[in-house]
Amino acid sequence: MHRIWADCRAGRYEVGVQAGHPLGFYSPGYVGEVALCRVLGDPTGELTALREETLAYPPALADALTASGWEARFLVAGAAKAAVAGDSGYVAGCLFRGVGVLAQVLHARAGRWLVNEKGMIASAGRLPGAPPDFTRRAQALLGGVGHTPDELAATLTLARRLVDDVLD
Repeated sequence: MHRIWADCRAGRYEVGVQAGHPLGFYSPGYVGEVALCRVLGDPTGELTALREETLAYPPALADALTASGWEARFLVAGAAKAAVAGDSGYVAGCLFRGVGVLAQVLHARAGRWLVNEKGMIASAGRLPGAPPDFTRRAQALLGGVGHTPDELAATLTLARRLVDDVLD
């Protein structure tokens, strides 16, 4: 845990494949769990001290996660190639990851810990700096990807607008 906290303060993080986490598990999630936890028992005081340290979101981590927003644009551009072939599965996967990246960016800018994907879209939409209707727009993208090349292309047009509204 101390290594991950040091990495976060230095603006480094990892994303690992983990069952139950379709976005992947972002290592700052461990720190966020400590920052947001309620300590029930801590005979040595180590956890309480670490929790106090982690309450302040590291600016270097915010910068690193914000800089990673390029991936959302890349995913939408890559999905466009699959849309031509009517590959709604690939488009849906790209959109989920892209929206997840945007949620990470919005949380980082606001200095708020995001511990996992559950509720990330609604949480991101409530943050200061989130584009108007972020939650509704992101949920609409994921809930209605489409089946035909034309439907998929229309969805990706909306996705590009959402990406631009978050990143620009």
